[in-house]
Amino acid sequence: MTQKRAIRVVATGARLVVGAVVAALCVAGVAAGVAFGWPGIENTPAQVSVRPAAGDTTLICTGAFRAIGRDVQNAQQMSSAGDATLTVDSSGPRADSEIAAPDLLGAATAPQRFVGSAEQGGASLVSASESIALAAADLSGLAASTCREPRTESWLLGGTVETGTSDLIILSNPGDVTAVATLTVFGTEQTSTETLVPAGTQLAVPLSSIAAGLQQPVVRVTAAGAPLRAVLQSSLIRTLDPSGIDVQDTAGVPRTDLTFAGVQVVTDEPDSPVAVLRLMATDQATTATITVRSANKIVQTTSVPLDAATPASVNLDGLDVGIYSVSVEADVPIVGAVWQSTGAGAGTDFAWMTSAPQIDGELLAAVPAGPNPRLHLVNSGQSQATVTLAPTNGAAGEEVTVPANGSVVVDVSADTTYALTMNGADLHAAVVLSDVNQLAGWPLWPAASARSAITVYP
Repeated sequence: MTQKRAIRVVATGARLVVGAVVAALCVAGVAAGVAFGWPGIENTPAQVSVRPAAGDTTLICTGAFRAIGRDVQNAQQMSSAGDATLTVDSSGPRADSEIAAPDLLGAATAPQRFVGSAEQGGASLVSASESIALAAADLSGLAASTCREPRTESWLLGGTVETGTSDLIILSNPGDVTAVATLTVFGTEQTSTETLVPAGTQLAVPLSSIAAGLQQPVVRVTAAGAPLRAVLQSSLIRTLDPSGIDVQDTAGVPRTDLTFAGVQVVTDEPDSPVAVLRLMATDQATTATITVRSANKIVQTTSVPLDAATPASVNLDGLDVGIYSVSVEADVPIVGAVWQSTGAGAGTDFAWMTSAPQIDGELLAAVPAGPNPRLHLVNSGQSQATVTLAPTNGAAGEEVTVPANGSVVVDVSADTTYALTMNGADLHAAVVLSDVNQLAGWPLWPAASARSAITVYP
């Protein structure tokens, strides 16, 4: 009995020792799993990148420049001060038509609509622009702009209701149903107004009717029911002298980085502001860093605090005559535009330049009739890029090299459309026109018919 009991004690002790060892190993295994991660099975879902078939491209032009207040018996009546000259071309089938402008008197032609049709799944590139020069007792200067596709959201930054200004928000609805436009004004306070834009119709809303008392308002236009083409038409009278006209394109969606191409300084008059940057942080306060470049040289750097949803202006002083690029960086989304002027006296002209988005691949750029047309190509990347320009009229083209973090100015021909082929991912561009007391410009946008690739998970 004693020997058997001893054997049982030894066996029990052995089991306890083995159990303790196994438990220790389990604890060590759990600790290692927590520290270094458990082995697992990872399944990568099947996916494929698909580029949707190109669709039709619809461009809307602004049409006649509107004069307001010429009828002393009806101060709000709008009449045509002159019809714009159009330049248009496309790489494929195109349908041309008009939209109505029932609130405008005396226009020889209606606002134009151009639809580039997709053919066998391929994109039909189309580009159009318009320009007008006026020399009347109440309106003078040069206005030129590109024709753009309608959008559901647009930002207009160049307005003011200062004495002597007549700014109009022009809304065009090329669709088949009525659109409801919500005009939200940002300034010392935020207000919203709604207006109906019937199908196939253009109408104008005086900025002073929705932004009374604001010196530098920013307006967001949102469309429901149908997308709208929104532009801002501006004119200025100093004392009794007309001092400039402009048609400003809508800015892009708010971003944390903005690039402006084609910022023109055309005069070195002392004590005369010739370039002013208007910025607004759309949601949160931030500090914006502004860098001004000439060719590949940094000529000015500054920082400015921005309050949320409150426009601010920054004078770009001390710049020599030339064409500049301006980059703005912030931690939160911002919008902006640059005001340029030929001077501060009577009979001068001004123009607003909105930010230039990145462009790549191929696009058409219509250069309208106007003085001294040039193309400003800006490369914000770290490697050089090339751009091929080929007039669609069959004239000889050229290849342009744009250095890293630099820019190039290229002379182009008026009333001519160019096919651009880009080799570089960080390119921006703008068309500029200028002469004595004449100033205009706008950024180039990617081809409206282009479709970005999407990822499909079967």
